Amino acid sequence: MPLAGPIVAVAAYLLGSIPTGYLLVRLFRHQDIRSMGSGNIGATNVLRTGGKGLGAATFLLDMLKGCAAVWLGEWVAAHVLLWAGPRDIEALAALCAVLGHMFPVWLRFRGGKGVATGFGVFLVAAPLAALSAIAVFAIILALTRYVSLASVLASASFPVFAWLLAEGERPPFFFAVEIAVALLIILKHYQNVRRLFAGTESRLGAKQPA
Repeated sequence: MPLAGPIVAVAAYLLGSIPTGYLLVRLFRHQDIRSMGSGNIGATNVLRTGGKGLGAATFLLDMLKGCAAVWLGEWVAAHVLLWAGPRDIEALAALCAVLGHMFPVWLRFRGGKGVATGFGVFLVAAPLAALSAIAVFAIILALTRYVSLASVLASASFPVFAWLLAEGERPPFFFAVEIAVALLIILKHYQNVRRLFAGTESRLGAKQPA
């Protein structure tokens, strides 16, 4: 089925583009998260402006939609694209899901920064590396209370962990996607990095833009 690959890409993008933070805040607080705090639809801004419960739910659902996208890729590779490398199809789904989260068509391509969705896609595709990167995130966050710094350093560490810990095949496209996703997340934190260097970035718990 020659269209299976593009279908996986589109389906993964649409899964990733579900704006969970936006929807949760709309549903439970009748507010537009884009007009609150930093204006970002991700878990950190929801946590700061919508409460711990909604923030945790946003992170979980953003992670799960990433997982679902890669599971879809795995299923298609196993049952439809039998001639294609399964790791490449997983990588395609992972990349498209993260792009969907960052640039959702439903919100004029203004989405989140991709941390939770990126964790979700690689929790399925490269679980040991993903868990190692989230451990880096937790350590940096505990030491500094800067979510942005923890996100950037965890993202930067992920390709290293993936190279060292990945099991099975490691085709070039799969590894390239791991690097690309890490770079996309880091680039999405550009303004945060500027504020970190300027000393104006807010710490977790402060009622300021993320």
